[in-house]
Amino acid sequence: MSLFWRIFVLNAVALVVAAALLLGPVTVSTPILPGEVLVVVAGLAALLTVNAVVLRIGLAPLARLGRAMADADLLHPGARAEVAGPVETAQLITTYNAMLDRLEAERAASAAGALSAQERERHRVARELHDEVGQTLTAVLLQLKRVADRAPAELREELGQAQEATRAGLDEIRRIARRLRPGVLDELGLLSALRSLAGEFTAHGLTVRHDLGRGLPPLTEETELVLYRVAQEALTNTARHSGADRADLRLRPVPGGVELLVRDNGAGLGPAAGEGAGVRGMRERALLIGASLTVSSSANGVCGGDSGGAGGGRANGVGGGTDVRLRAAADAGRGEPAGRRGSVDPSVLVDRAEPAHPAAPVGRAQTPAPREGRR
Repeated sequence: MSLFWRIFVLNAVALVVAAALLLGPVTVSTPILPGEVLVVVAGLAALLTVNAVVLRIGLAPLARLGRAMADADLLHPGARAEVAGPVETAQLITTYNAMLDRLEAERAASAAGALSAQERERHRVARELHDEVGQTLTAVLLQLKRVADRAPAELREELGQAQEATRAGLDEIRRIARRLRPGVLDELGLLSALRSLAGEFTAHGLTVRHDLGRGLPPLTEETELVLYRVAQEALTNTARHSGADRADLRLRPVPGGVELLVRDNGAGLGPAAGEGAGVRGMRERALLIGASLTVSSSANGVCGGDSGGAGGGRANGVGGGTDVRLRAAADAGRGEPAGRRGSVDPSVLVDRAEPAHPAAPVGRAQTPAPREGRR
């Protein structure tokens, strides 16, 4: 029965009872007797109680809908209000759920376009940095070498300092280009790219252990890119904000797909910690491939705790560390295992991240790194 008819029937019953009392043999004395007061009050209380119960039952779905609307977040898709209650309320909740379906689909499509454009721009900028700016600095370094070979002895120290500054700038350009678009991901696949990423962060003071499982199911290129970017952002947050000295990077097969886990032994999530731009960016990327992302405090607070590995670190630190866990589905249409490109063995180029070159002696030019193929 609809909410309208419920309220109408209740009011009709009350009016019919009142009319029956007026037309029937029931009378009210003047002055009114105590027994008559009791009957009138009891009848009024009964009518008010029935009215309140009917309205409570009829409007309860609207209250649940209001709470669902307040808690709705397109970065956490799938939550829907329960369809219940009178016909009008059920139709309203169904319409709201359909609106959420449209909004999530439109947001996923727009986010996919925006992130795809961002990756193309990253690729273009990285290529320009490597092929143009990097080669220009290499030429400058060679020119400085020739000048230093002919310069007087009193100028060679200053020229050597200029060489070192140019070499440091060249290394920084290459590092930025790698972070914008890792060539190892395109050339050798996900596993080598993750090993390279772990080595890069380990070289900057954070000990990162990697456990990249064998026998991973085939993954799309979009899924591999999302897994890499989420691992990169999670390790960046660990290095900048957590105060951790150790982290674990794991990629394992799970039923229907793969699971990426980045765990640290830092301060963990505070009681009032909100999601910053980095976490929201990871959620946006996860939505592109229909993956689920969870960010939580580590259950045991020790890196390697659930695999039987060595613990250590700050096991008793505040919050017990942070877990970033991403579950992504496999690509049933591909037969190639994840993490491979062509027939090249990823283990031969694990350190393809082009680490910074050591300072060369004054007067000697650094050998330029081989140019990556344009894509």
